[in-house]
Amino acid sequence: MTTKKLQIRTDGDPILRKNAKQVSVDDIRKKDFQKFCSDLAFCMLDNNGIGIAAPQVGESIQLVIINTKDGALTMINPVIVKHSLIKEWGEEGCLSVPNTFGDVKRFKKINCHYLDNNGVKAHIEASGLMARVIQHEIDHLNGQLFIDSAKKIRIINPVVSDSD
Repeated sequence: MTTKKLQIRTDGDPILRKNAKQVSVDDIRKKDFQKFCSDLAFCMLDNNGIGIAAPQVGESIQLVIINTKDGALTMINPVIVKHSLIKEWGEEGCLSVPNTFGDVKRFKKINCHYLDNNGVKAHIEASGLMARVIQHEIDHLNGQLFIDSAKKIRIINPVVSDSD
């Protein structure tokens, strides 16, 4: 099976501001959906991302992929069901807002329910960076970008090569 090269949508694209639709268990089991999950994971890794949401490549569905030490974690229809009272600041960037970083306040710990890539109910308790990434990606499903709540936004100019 060949990988389809997906294009990252950037700030200004209206799909990034939409509420994504839930995915049915029947759709999860379709070959096309499974292929899309694989392509999305490849896109995340190919762009050095630690997480990606389907709207970032033009699909307004509730699907995120998180890059973990154990490989790609597929989360479909994720919902945070519990969170810590404590929030913490941390630096974030985003594939859809290139070369831009800012400090965002997020819950330190979360519990999240979701469907895995087989349509089976799953649960994750996360803290630290993992909790931050999950919250960031769920924001994408709700039409929000990290720059909407970030403080101290910094734009880093990419290095341009003279050899071009």
